[in-house]
Amino acid sequence: MSDKILSGSEVEQKAARIELVVFDVDGTLTDGSINMGAEGEVFKRFHCRDGLGIAAAVKHGLEVVLMTGRKGPVIARRAAELGIAENVLTGITAKGSALQKLAASKGLPLEAVAFMGDDLNDLPALLRAGFSAAPANAAADVQERVDYVTLHKGGEGAVRDLLELILKARGIWSQIVLAYSEEGGGNRQ
Repeated sequence: MSDKILSGSEVEQKAARIELVVFDVDGTLTDGSINMGAEGEVFKRFHCRDGLGIAAAVKHGLEVVLMTGRKGPVIARRAAELGIAENVLTGITAKGSALQKLAASKGLPLEAVAFMGDDLNDLPALLRAGFSAAPANAAADVQERVDYVTLHKGGEGAVRDLLELILKARGIWSQIVLAYSEEGGGNRQ
C-alpha cells in the first residue's frame, strides 16, 4: 500500500526491478463484462494493444501470468494466442497467497513482482506485490492503494500502459519498437 503518492522517479525505480507481471483478468485485461449464455460464459472482449504488449514483453524477457477467480476456455484460448498458455492461474480466490506462492516458486522476491487488479478482491495481491497498478476505471478504494494508475481503462489498453512503463524503466522499450519497425518483427496481438 502506498502511504504517499510516488514521484515519477520512484515509480520508475520500482518498475525497473520487475521480472514478473501478474494480471487479474476481468476488469483489467477485459472491460469487466461477463457475457453469459445458457451454456455458460460465451465471450470476453480483449484489446489488441494489450495483447501485443504482452507478446512483446514476453519476447523480451519479462514473464507474464494471468490470475483470475473465474474458470473457462476463453482465458485459456487468449493466453495461448499470446504465447503464455502455461502461465494462467484460474479459480484463484485467495490472490494474495497465490501471488506469494507464485513468486516463491519462481525464486523471486515480491519486490520483483508487479500485480495489476481493478477491484476489492485484488487488494490482497496488490498490497503484497513489489509494484501495484490499477486501470483508470478501477474501484476508488483500489486506486487509492496502488503505486500506479494507468491512463487507460481495463480492456482498453491498461495492460499495455503498465507493460510499457516497466519495459521503458528496464531500458528495453526502444529495442521493442525497433524490432516491430522491421518486417517480420512479430504481429501477435
